[in-house]
Amino acid sequence: MGCVYSVPGEEAAVSRSSPARDSSFIEKMKKTGRNIVVFYGSQTGTAEEFANRLSKDAHRYGLRGMAADPEEYDLSDLSRLSEIDKSLAVFCMATYGEGDPTDNAQDFYDWLQEADADLSGLRFAVFGLGNKTYEHFNAMGKYVDKRLEELGAQRIFELGLGDDDGNLEEDFITWREQFWPAVCEHFGVEATGEESSIRQYELVVHTDVNMNKVYTGEMGRLKSYENQKPPFDAKNPFLAVVTENRKLNEGGERHLMHLELDISNSKIRYESGDHVAVYPANDTSLVNQFGEILGTDLDTVMSLNNLDEESNKKHPFPCPTSYRTALTYYLDITNPPRTNVLYELAQYATDTGEQEQLRKMASSTAEGKALYLSWVVEARRNILAILQDMPSLRPPIDHLCELLPRLQARYYSIASSSKVHPNSIHICAVTVEYETKTGRLNKGVATNWLKNKVPNENGRNSLVPMYVRKSQFRLPFKPSTPVIMIGPGTGIAPFIGFIQERAWLKEQGKEVGETVLYYGCRHEQEDYLYRQELARFKQEGVLTQLNVAFSRDQAEKVYVQHLIKKNKEHIWKLVNDGNAHIYVCGDARNMARDVQNTFYEIVAEYGNMNQTQAVDYVKKLMTKGRYSLDVWS
Repeated sequence: MGCVYSVPGEEAAVSRSSPARDSSFIEKMKKTGRNIVVFYGSQTGTAEEFANRLSKDAHRYGLRGMAADPEEYDLSDLSRLSEIDKSLAVFCMATYGEGDPTDNAQDFYDWLQEADADLSGLRFAVFGLGNKTYEHFNAMGKYVDKRLEELGAQRIFELGLGDDDGNLEEDFITWREQFWPAVCEHFGVEATGEESSIRQYELVVHTDVNMNKVYTGEMGRLKSYENQKPPFDAKNPFLAVVTENRKLNEGGERHLMHLELDISNSKIRYESGDHVAVYPANDTSLVNQFGEILGTDLDTVMSLNNLDEESNKKHPFPCPTSYRTALTYYLDITNPPRTNVLYELAQYATDTGEQEQLRKMASSTAEGKALYLSWVVEARRNILAILQDMPSLRPPIDHLCELLPRLQARYYSIASSSKVHPNSIHICAVTVEYETKTGRLNKGVATNWLKNKVPNENGRNSLVPMYVRKSQFRLPFKPSTPVIMIGPGTGIAPFIGFIQERAWLKEQGKEVGETVLYYGCRHEQEDYLYRQELARFKQEGVLTQLNVAFSRDQAEKVYVQHLIKKNKEHIWKLVNDGNAHIYVCGDARNMARDVQNTFYEIVAEYGNMNQTQAVDYVKKLMTKGRYSLDVWS
């Protein structure tokens, strides 16, 4: 699918095994003199980044903070936090997918649901990270905030709700600038000075190093790519061989592709509807430009070592490594940098105008926020573009590497069925490429990297580091249950797997229910994906209905929801009488919402219900797992 979410590879520790749980975060806080703990539930690294920023802020108020991964601690110890003077627990919690906790916060979520702990001595605050285009906006942040209060904890500042569909960075800054005064008032402390730049890591350059001890792109264990050992996951991806990479569309400006990854001998199991996570690499030409602009030998081998020896996070990425490896495999160099990065970099600009502009964009003033929005976010200026447009800004490359966020894995819906293809995983993706307001050509990291993965090029295998993430997007348990699949564009990916599986079940002599597909693309002759495969499935009677909307082949645009409306009576029969399962895959912002509204209309009309009852009917389908979404924005 176009890339959906990113992954929990953000914590990628240098050791393969997860750190042993400390006896207690309370003991660690006492030992190191901390009074603020900031837990993060993070899937793409942003919540972890915000947690680090908040824990770093604390020193301005004479307090000491630590960011903590809830997966590494026993959170039942929250009831003991009051043993520490002026103590506070902050939770930066992202919501993943359809209202779920992130992978690293799953245990914490389970504990909260079952806990009957007395948290009356606990003071807390929550900042949630979500996206308004999703049905369950910020569900995790809202749940943690509500549940902690139910368990007797004292909220010292209101719940913050960040919206990634808007401007998440601005939401966070706005919340943070009101949060700290509330903390000061609660504890009777005041700011000791301006925000200051404090390095978290120190640089060690290795002039004489055994190259067998140097990381070359591995996510966890050193040499894990040379010596592969299952099980494979975010910290130990499998290197899959690309066996096929073909262009799917016949025309148009876009490049849509079908890739097949060989997972033989990996012991990786997957089911239709799962996601495959892929770790991409940054474009070599972009990486080289850092060396040129900053006058650095990118092959220098170095380590960035945490100055806080007590921290579980010893390095920002696997070390020792070279700058070239870090910029290629470990760091995000293509997304617009967040304001804290601009603030830290400002000190290196020798031109006062440029330094002032960086400081202003990092400030919480209305003018500063507007400038950051227009000059960085809307102009899609990445760190390289900022260095190019500010000739006096030449930071040390090690500090830049410390500040940049981790490059995340990209998720794609698997476009195959393991019943038919047990040893390979198929991906359907579209390359992302667009011109920015500054006239630069920005390219999607993963899709352009995948596009160049040619099978067996010059006698060498093309390899893709990957692992499988289980999903809730599942075919009905009974093959006889009808299914309605709605997926325009690359949203068709999981349905290719679904249809393959229904065909296989039919071959096994099983009774297979109606299999209905609503697919949409721009032009019939240009980007009708999997056209021959779908025609074959229709001919074989596996696909009982194939409805295709071509949005731009006529004056009036036709989308999937228009075709659904045309067949509304049949759809109501399938859903109400046949207990059909509905699946929607693709764009969350417009398509998924429009499709859902169409279902409300159909239910209201044929079920003789008012709007409220119709919405309630569809929501019940969702709760029962009969209306499933695999969407992205």
